[in-house]
Amino acid sequence: PYAGTLRAAVLAYKERGRADLCGALAIALGAAVRAAVPAGQILLVPVPSVRAAARHRGGDHMRRLAGRTAAGLRAEGRPATVVARLRTVGRPRDSAGLGAQERAVNLAGAFGMVERRGPALPGTLVIVDDVVTTGSTLASAARALRGLHRPVYAAALAGTPRRSRHVHAPVSGLGPTD
Repeated sequence: PYAGTLRAAVLAYKERGRADLCGALAIALGAAVRAAVPAGQILLVPVPSVRAAARHRGGDHMRRLAGRTAAGLRAEGRPATVVARLRTVGRPRDSAGLGAQERAVNLAGAFGMVERRGPALPGTLVIVDDVVTTGSTLASAARALRGLHRPVYAAALAGTPRRSRHVHAPVSGLGPTD
């Protein structure tokens, strides 16, 4: 759950520039990714930061964390690559402090898919985020990736108490058959 030492570490990394925590958080995120996708090539898709938040934080913290996570998975013999397939659309507000309804409205259509040329990489898409609060961010991100016609999974460092049971679950209802 998003509490105690883990909460303090996430906030220090994300909001206070504690880049030295990236390695430890990457180990934790790697465990969540392994739980979501036990075998095969993994394509980590970081949830992009809102531009203003990324500027304030000195860059996109999830993209950095996804890179460290992929490196750790590869060191264990798990093929993993970061694919930045999501971009923010419009001007969604930072979701911190918003309630469930406000988050859903704020994040509806908040992400678009970055188009790529060339052959598609093989593997399982895993959206990675730091904290699952209501699930609105992951749901919006998964909807943006529907055009890839593949199953989409999600993994996060933590979930708020209401969501912590679902942190490693596949994003339901958003697979290639929907």
